[in-house]
Amino acid sequence: MTDAPPLRPATVARQLFVASRPVSWINTAYPFAAAYLLTTREIDATLVIGTLFFLVPYNLAMYGINDVFDYESDLRNPRKGGAHGAVLDRRLHRITLWAAALSCLPFVVYLAIVGSPASWAVLAASLFFVVFYSAPPLRLKEVPFADSVTSSIHFFSPAVYGLVLAGAAWTWQLVAVIVAFGLWGVASHAFGAVQDVVADRAAGISSIATARGARWTVRFALACYAASGLVMLATTWPGPLAALVAIPYLVTVWPFRRVTDETAADATRGWRRFLWLNQLSGFLVTLLLIWYWTITA
Repeated sequence: MTDAPPLRPATVARQLFVASRPVSWINTAYPFAAAYLLTTREIDATLVIGTLFFLVPYNLAMYGINDVFDYESDLRNPRKGGAHGAVLDRRLHRITLWAAALSCLPFVVYLAIVGSPASWAVLAASLFFVVFYSAPPLRLKEVPFADSVTSSIHFFSPAVYGLVLAGAAWTWQLVAVIVAFGLWGVASHAFGAVQDVVADRAAGISSIATARGARWTVRFALACYAASGLVMLATTWPGPLAALVAIPYLVTVWPFRRVTDETAADATRGWRRFLWLNQLSGFLVTLLLIWYWTITA
């Protein structure tokens, strides 16, 4: 047996880059930036710094911690090692945790200085769920249903934080937007968990999909996507048009409604489309936000 090659800075940087899921960076930075900008109506240092925080350090923490504590499962999972996440060299585990903490620290300090007690609470809660989704002793990703809810919090909490930090006036229509976003996140996690049923069971990892089965979980995801679209119908114009954004997700997930635990890995085909579908959805939502900006200016 030969010794493992030495860890070079370029190798470490490349592994940390992959672990942070760059294809998904926009999914957390965009909600914060949109919420903050639509509330303040101006570009300032806090918008830029907050967006950078939710773009890279937040994702490195969220996904890097996950890759460290999911190492045994990831070794058995053939889809790991690219856009779906890194299989981290054991020697990189401690480095990844330190990199996540140190990259977040200066941003969190700045945001705490410019924020309020309410924004501190939201940011603290967001980071709490980022850590304990994967890390012991809570490891919420192994608590069925709590795993999907916690994963959803990862994505809608930056928007809530942006609103609170900017001092937004809360209305029931604004709450409806957050609820719809939350349902989208629950659906997305649930569908994503389906493809890992075999690997998770082999590693002794619980999830909504291992607990309820692949077929039930796909149908649950369909119901949550549909509910997300219906909730948007209760929002201020042109918000109801965002209900149409749920349709491509329903179309993507629908073919897998009869998947079994044995064929659950087939859902990866839908998940690959889902990763890029987010970019299309983001574009459509951006058009609606620009429209909203112009009619409320």
